[in-house]
Amino acid sequence: MRILVADDSGVSRHVICTFLRQWGHDVVSVADGDEALKALRTDTDISVALVDWMMPGISGIEVCKRLRAIPDRAYTYMISVTSRNEREDLVCALEAGFDDFLTKPVNPSELNARLLVCGRILDLQNRLLEACEISEFKATHDTLTGLWNRGAILEFLRGQLASAVRHSSNLALMIVDVDHFKRINDTHGHSVGDAVLIHVSQLMRSSVRASDWVGRYGGEEFLVVASDPTGNDGLHMAERLRIAIADTPYRSSDLTVSPTISIGIANSGASACPTVEDLVKIADAALYRAKDNGRNCIEVGSHDLHSPRDPVKIGKTSGSPTAVAPADGRAERSPGIN
Repeated sequence: MRILVADDSGVSRHVICTFLRQWGHDVVSVADGDEALKALRTDTDISVALVDWMMPGISGIEVCKRLRAIPDRAYTYMISVTSRNEREDLVCALEAGFDDFLTKPVNPSELNARLLVCGRILDLQNRLLEACEISEFKATHDTLTGLWNRGAILEFLRGQLASAVRHSSNLALMIVDVDHFKRINDTHGHSVGDAVLIHVSQLMRSSVRASDWVGRYGGEEFLVVASDPTGNDGLHMAERLRIAIADTPYRSSDLTVSPTISIGIANSGASACPTVEDLVKIADAALYRAKDNGRNCIEVGSHDLHSPRDPVKIGKTSGSPTAVAPADGRAERSPGIN
């Protein structure tokens, strides 16, 4: 453990530090309260602090109080070391935030025993924190792909859409669907289908900006939330995703699968859609049209699904059809199409 020893007595500090180093600990030694607080604020690797009660500068009690007031700091196990041994002193130290209390002169065996207790408590705390982080990750991430799950990506979309409304900025939502995914499952089995979904999700995550979010919407569908795209940025980002998937087949030791994706885009625009549900509906309608137009292409949805729009064509990789955006109305998805 990395341990801070704060004591204005050079002799006492030397004795304690000597024992700690003999036991294999990494030791930081300071001579007053101001130095102790500075070390605790800047060196977050310090997990234990042995702090004298009375020191030049601020007292050990004040050091502990100020440390405990620092928000979101990793927990430091604090042991008060003092020649004061009245019951009232023990109560005062514990109320200030100390975890334990040692009376001078420090007995090496007692010090070592206290550190063993400290080690068990810190180990338990670390395991609890790790368990909480794992639980939080599982609550917000898809177990197969590691992407944000449906609830998390929709919550992020809700927050970004509200921000776009406040700042009169644009937000692009993309619904991405793996073409003919049922055929992949039927032909190669569900384990290969899962591997293809993982492959696609990794390519998507590496193809978007750091500020964009990618989540699994369900089955073989994904959502991409891109904030502040300007002009045709959303369309260009979608094309980058489409090309990344089309140009990078999934390969295993004995198999190659070449998935493609279809993408429907909804832009919030300066006025923004009133709800997340509206934005999803527009992107979904655009995705239907992309599939009806031959798949492996992109469609941009209109806020007014009954308003005529001229198609926007962008180039595609060799052997694939031209991407067309957007047509009127919502095409019906044929039974069995995926």
